[in-house]
Amino acid sequence: MAFVAKGRFFAATVSALLVTAGAAQAAAGCGKSSAGFSEWIQQYEQQAQAQGIGNRAIGALSNVNYATKTINADRNQKSFKYSLDKFMQVRGGQTIISRGKSQKAKNAALFASIERRYGVPAGPLIAIWGMETGFGSFMGNQHTLSAVATLAYDCRRPEYFRDQLNAALQLIDNGTLAPDAKGAMHGEIGQTQFLPVNVLKYGADGDGNGRIDMVRSKADALASTANFLRGHGWQAGAGYQPGQPNFGAIQGWNAASVYQQAIAIIGAQIDGE
Repeated sequence: MAFVAKGRFFAATVSALLVTAGAAQAAAGCGKSSAGFSEWIQQYEQQAQAQGIGNRAIGALSNVNYATKTINADRNQKSFKYSLDKFMQVRGGQTIISRGKSQKAKNAALFASIERRYGVPAGPLIAIWGMETGFGSFMGNQHTLSAVATLAYDCRRPEYFRDQLNAALQLIDNGTLAPDAKGAMHGEIGQTQFLPVNVLKYGADGDGNGRIDMVRSKADALASTANFLRGHGWQAGAGYQPGQPNFGAIQGWNAASVYQQAIAIIGAQIDGE
């Protein structure tokens, strides 16, 4: 989600999405190939400008390209079809547990601060951090705006990704997201891979410098992840294994059951449960 905002939280900016939502609706239609994408972007650009999107973001739209690799990845998400054991093996579960314990010890003060603030312990945050980007070692190399614009045009889930495109434009407008930013295949941003809408809703300033940088600041990325889980019903002190109160918050992170279970298993091992 590479994903990323100014102020304590970015939630205040969400209201601005109501203004830009009209741009996505106005750029009607969708496509199943690159044919028509350039024309759609031009239409979208005109409507976004009419809806008040700033010049910085409008200029960024002029540089998007149809992201064929994103479409291929969207059609071929094989790992979520694995058994839990196979998924853990493919994702390097034992390595994440081992390295995660080291990360927990190395960043003890940070994780203690996050738990005090959000009620989320280190384990599940580290599990997400490790599985998403190998603790920030690889956050993706796909042009973020091209990825979300392509998926907003694609007929499979246009409404969902038009919201993401609107959010990405907001982030570019306020300087949080660089116009040429790169991330994961679906437009995810930063060390814990936030989609643009979630940056707006849950982005948090974890290092106290007055801005949010999901790419360069692990404190921001981890605090934002804890804020996301709290926003999805996390209860301080409650368990997070399947059937326990906080497993529902983990389910909010990813729709794949094997991914949810892996977070719970890896997190528990890191937390020593």
